[in-house]
Amino acid sequence: MLHALLVPLAEYVSFFNVFKYLTFRTMYATITALLITMLIGTIATEMLRRYKFSKLNKDCEPDAHKSKEGTPTMGGLIIIFSVCVSTVLWSDLSNRYIWVTLFIFLFYGVIGFIDDYKKTIARSPGGLSSKIRLLFECIFAGVAILFIVSIDNGDISTKIALPFIKSFVFDMSWGYVIFGIVVIVGTANAVNLTDGLDGLATMPIVTSFVAYAVFAYIAGNLFFSEYLHIPYVRGSGELTVFCGAMVGAGLGFLWFNTFPASIFMGDVGSLSMGGALGVVACIVKHEVVLLIVGGVFVLETLSVILQVASFKLTGKRIFNMAPFHHHLELKGWSEPKIIVRLWIVSFILVLVALSTLKLR
Repeated sequence: MLHALLVPLAEYVSFFNVFKYLTFRTMYATITALLITMLIGTIATEMLRRYKFSKLNKDCEPDAHKSKEGTPTMGGLIIIFSVCVSTVLWSDLSNRYIWVTLFIFLFYGVIGFIDDYKKTIARSPGGLSSKIRLLFECIFAGVAILFIVSIDNGDISTKIALPFIKSFVFDMSWGYVIFGIVVIVGTANAVNLTDGLDGLATMPIVTSFVAYAVFAYIAGNLFFSEYLHIPYVRGSGELTVFCGAMVGAGLGFLWFNTFPASIFMGDVGSLSMGGALGVVACIVKHEVVLLIVGGVFVLETLSVILQVASFKLTGKRIFNMAPFHHHLELKGWSEPKIIVRLWIVSFILVLVALSTLKLR
């Protein structure tokens, strides 16, 4: 919004030229989202507590989590509000990639909100039916991917590239729609599975969006993309602003979500942030690198898949409890130790992912 309002004034006041620059708007989108989250965090926490939007323990959680019951959840609403306000303020709203990303961000948030509402107010531990939830996740992801593919952006819309390999680009044709749905839905649910300890999912989400802010900036710049041999996606650079807002909101939320958490993000937060990460990865053509960037999410998801498969096939469990962070808890690791060590892993993985820009 500020871009549309102030850039034309640069003809008369040279200061307004700064609003043309992605780097400037990204920095202030980050700061804006951070400040909004910090300012409304305490008020929102008390409101959620007052209206009994509180955590209900599941049978599949360690006994140590009983003390967490009653902690306000659905803190993802704070993140959604701050990111949307910041993005609308600082991004170029004529950019279609901004709108499709906000579409997934908001509608996955709606799915998460319904799920959280059933778990808290309706006191149904199972929440929204997994089949219904997955159906709507696929529908919204399909709409987003079809829109992305329909945007005239040369011949790269349905192609994927592999990290560390310069010349390999594979055109999936319309099969890319299915692939894109899997990326968005898979990422959203992987983040959701990881969100089981205080702040565990928050910091990896922040580091992931830092990485994709870099990817988006480079993919949207013709000179940098050609120099680094990555697909040029015209207009994708504007997503740097959205990624910055996500980083700011995530850091602001971590102030309240760090151990011991005074509020949890809930499904409304994990699904919306995960879905947004997935769609950004698809737009900037760094879908495969997401396996590295979100390695912590991949680890948590694989632990659940392996646990279920092993139990069904052999009747035995691989882990004491899945996802993996619960296994570590039952092994005697303290919650802060698990959280911080997985944060360190996520930071290292982001550095590895960023190195793929040059190692091609």
